[in-house]
Amino acid sequence: MTVQLNHTIVAARDKHMSARFLADLLGLQVSPQYGPFIPVAIPNGVTLDFMDHPGSGSGSGSGGIAPQHYAFLVSEDDFDAIFGRIRAAGLTYWADPAHRRAGEVNRNDGGRGVYFDDPNGHSLEILTRPYGSGLTG
Repeated sequence: MTVQLNHTIVAARDKHMSARFLADLLGLQVSPQYGPFIPVAIPNGVTLDFMDHPGSGSGSGSGGIAPQHYAFLVSEDDFDAIFGRIRAAGLTYWADPAHRRAGEVNRNDGGRGVYFDDPNGHSLEILTRPYGSGLTG
């Protein structure tokens, strides 16, 4: 049996802005709206479908959105490009998921990784080596 993740829904206060935020940072394209979704296709065949969360108007707070974690395995060259866009956007980034090591890059498993937040409070991560694949640090 072959099982592959095909898509997942990402709750957002503004699906258009949230899809554009991710696509711009990762160097991807926002696809045309499909039903209530604004898709961002990831090159490995998975699509993140951004959808406005019920009750998530223009008020303050997360609008009831439960923060999720989305990690993206990227090449060393892509890491450099994405990390450059993160810094150019003035985003705070961390070397750890607990957000204790601000302004640092981790070197886990002999690769590089950083965490940063999207406008909805979701934790995003880029990493160049899967966890458990090599050296730790």
